[in-house]
Amino acid sequence: MGEPTWTREKLQLLVQREIGDYKLIVVSNRQPYVHDLIGGELSYASPAGGVTTAIDPLMQECGGTWVAFGGGRGDWLAVDETNRIQVPPDDPSYTLKLVWLSEHQQQGYYYGFSNEGLWPLCHNAFIEPTFKTSDWEMYREVNREFATQVLDEIDGRPAAVFTQDYHLALLPRLLREADPDIITGQFWHIPWPTYEIFRICPWADELLDGLLGNDLLGFHIGDHCDNFMEAAARVLGSQVHDEYNLVYHKEDPTLVRQFPISVDFEGISLESQSPEVAAEAESLIEKMGLEDKIIGLGIDRIDYTKGIPHRIRAFGRFLEKYPQYIGKVVFIQAGVMSRTDIGAYQLLAEQVDEELEKVNSRFGMGDWAPIMYLPDDLPAVTLAAFRRMAHFCVVSSLHDGMNLVAKEYVASRFDEDGVLILSPFTGAASELTDAVIVNPYATDDFADAICEAVEMPYEMRHERMVGMRSVVEENNIYNWAARLFVDLMQGTRRSRRPIRSF
Repeated sequence: MGEPTWTREKLQLLVQREIGDYKLIVVSNRQPYVHDLIGGELSYASPAGGVTTAIDPLMQECGGTWVAFGGGRGDWLAVDETNRIQVPPDDPSYTLKLVWLSEHQQQGYYYGFSNEGLWPLCHNAFIEPTFKTSDWEMYREVNREFATQVLDEIDGRPAAVFTQDYHLALLPRLLREADPDIITGQFWHIPWPTYEIFRICPWADELLDGLLGNDLLGFHIGDHCDNFMEAAARVLGSQVHDEYNLVYHKEDPTLVRQFPISVDFEGISLESQSPEVAAEAESLIEKMGLEDKIIGLGIDRIDYTKGIPHRIRAFGRFLEKYPQYIGKVVFIQAGVMSRTDIGAYQLLAEQVDEELEKVNSRFGMGDWAPIMYLPDDLPAVTLAAFRRMAHFCVVSSLHDGMNLVAKEYVASRFDEDGVLILSPFTGAASELTDAVIVNPYATDDFADAICEAVEMPYEMRHERMVGMRSVVEENNIYNWAARLFVDLMQGTRRSRRPIRSF
């Protein structure tokens, strides 16, 4: 493979050229560096994820400010009297400003409206959204608090504000009302639902109005852009200019574009080849008794959108239909529990346990179980080793904006081997067409797809993996950041010029 079009270094050069006199402000719920107290000592960690991977080097180059909720146990001790700290800690180059939220605010804004309301609303996983007026009021309050902190950072200077995700949908409008000269962009990391689904939200008009305070609004795929523009037209009566993907609301244009997010291909590929990961893989194979086994893998946050019970049922059906593989094929399901205070996630945990018991009690032999469930926050080296070991990886999301696990598996396979089984309901399915695509609701087809992955000849595995690796290498995380940054700094300036050919 040749050198990809976009690298970290090329992204940094782009930022140098485009940023000019503007101060870049990134705003997100999650912080890029979390501080903790371990044994009385202050330490830090950088959460895994595409946002930090993409935006951290951009921020290091332009020296801007990242505004985020301070959720680490050691954050209070790390910041100065203005709630700021220079990061990265080992080589400071930009400012992290933390916003403090009370337990009551977190409950209403984050666990309530964001994750019991917006999350199920935007994902077709058949979990009914919960809309409480008190949660909505807290969501508005926290968005106003973020706006206050961002405006304090800008202090009247030229600025571009790049907001992340669904927690801060009202922020762009608040900023535009305070200072119309601020360039505002936002990336919505989860799906945007169809109009018929979105309209059930009691505050649909206020959410749309908030998001249309952006100059630029990005989604993973074109369908999500189309859904958003239809909602804007039908809920607010906004004028939609299809040719330019522009939405006019309150006389102001918002550019709506697709930007499929990705991963650091080179970094993941090199990590997978490291001696540490190789040693971890050897150790895991020995400790887990996997020496002669065909290994399947699932790595997910334990969320009802990921289709984990469907995956377990399909693996049980695979063993039932193809009993010659009992004792020969093992499935490892790794992932961390999340949002355990929310009822839907408690029910999911019970459902997963029930499905596991059915399969393992029926097909297990002695101490051996066909499915090994590891619902723990595993070290990065262990997850990398699992990706390196796995003969096939299953991503069976019921609905996903993109799904970076699929791309991480592909990037990790420097040996150009392995099979990806992928749900068509992920954004990644439109890019990774060499995966085995299967509907997670179709249990028998799903079982057959697992058999196809197990029995696929090396030549076909190799050809498919080479194709997928080429896609992920070219469309890497730096490509995503560069395209967004160019449209934010150049495209939005152009779109502010009137285009009125309706």
